Amino acid sequence: MIYLEEKNDINPICPHCKTEIRKVWYQELETFLGKRYIYYCPNCRATLGVSHRKGFWMG
Repeated sequence: MIYLEEKNDINPICPHCKTEIRKVWYQELETFLGKRYIYYCPNCRATLGVSHRKGFWMG
């Protein structure tokens, strides 16, 4: 079993440039599927992930 533990005393490391992430930049993308957000490292500008919010037809 894998357990979750909240850690607020350390910062994650960017998997691309290996620097400590103290801030995450994001940009909103408008698509026909709704709003999406791309998150990226402010040091090397590599993409860390993409998420989305529900579109208007999903509630």
